[in-house]
Amino acid sequence: MLSYRHAFHAGNHADVFKHCILVQLLRHLNQKDKPYWFIDTHAGAGRYLLDSEHATKTAEFETGIGRLWQRTDLPPIVADYVGQVRAMNSDGRLRHYPGSPWLAYELMRPDDRLRLFELHGTDCRLLAKTFAKGGARVAIHQADGFHEIKSVLPPPPRRGLVLIDPAYEDKRDYLRAIAALKEGVSRFATGTFAIWYPQLQRGDARQLPEKLRKLSVKWLDARLTVRAPAADGFGMHGSGMFVVNPPWTLVETLRETLPWLVAALGDDAAAGFDIATGG
Repeated sequence: MLSYRHAFHAGNHADVFKHCILVQLLRHLNQKDKPYWFIDTHAGAGRYLLDSEHATKTAEFETGIGRLWQRTDLPPIVADYVGQVRAMNSDGRLRHYPGSPWLAYELMRPDDRLRLFELHGTDCRLLAKTFAKGGARVAIHQADGFHEIKSVLPPPPRRGLVLIDPAYEDKRDYLRAIAALKEGVSRFATGTFAIWYPQLQRGDARQLPEKLRKLSVKWLDARLTVRAPAADGFGMHGSGMFVVNPPWTLVETLRETLPWLVAALGDDAAAGFDIATGG
């Protein structure tokens, strides 16, 4: 089942949360001269047009990046992330949105490498077009990133960031995300891994972070909730990022920043955040 297209959701509250953290993980890796690899198991199209038919059909970006676009009081890590989005919109109009691979490409150094997996044929073709001038730095594979993660770990420089960011459209993705993380850590114990997950009413969605927190790894689990769960049980009311081997500074940075994001992106009194660590 390959009907999911991230273009419908680009720039929403979950993207804002995920990409604020992703930028900080990349910044941390950039602090050392030694190169690293960025591996994305579900890369999508790489970049998105917010005035496309897909994006305007749901207009989710209006309650995500759209709420931050004109603000001048952004906290440092939010300003860093928004700065990357603004770099893609040089005329000042919010029309383009960078996916995770593009953010990584723009932040990484010449000796760093991207390894991108995308199974959806249309998105994989768009991804290849996005990185047509990426050269040897970028390798794109139309493949199941869950399965192929083992083919690129450990990366030759023994430094890297692995993003596991499936659509969870298929309920098997919840168990596959855990299995992929276990496989990844067994091959690359010193690597940084980030799993994005949705906050939904369904049981497997609620159980995923609980199962992740039981793994014998050093972890940080951060969640941003923007609204109360819908009465009918449908829809995403927030999202989370589970990070293995996080930078030691990330906890405090998020504690300082997430209250601001709650105020900026929250829709009702149920909006809030949670940060937990373990391992």
